[in-house]
Amino acid sequence: MAREFSVVIERDSEGYYVGSVPSLSGCHTQARSLDELMERIHEAVELCLEREGASSTVLDFVGVQKVTVG
Repeated sequence: MAREFSVVIERDSEGYYVGSVPSLSGCHTQARSLDELMERIHEAVELCLEREGASSTVLDFVGVQKVTVG
């Protein structure tokens, strides 16, 4: 049965893309390109599901907000 997960993607100061899956604790990876990142995040999700016995926290993606402080 196929499952769908939201992936949060950011770029760090060295230019790497960093992807994380908020509904799977500790599920994250990084890569130089978005294509490579999506391949790696797919693998990371599969590994996290194996580790957690296919359980995940149900979270509905709402959106992203930027906050300016100071």
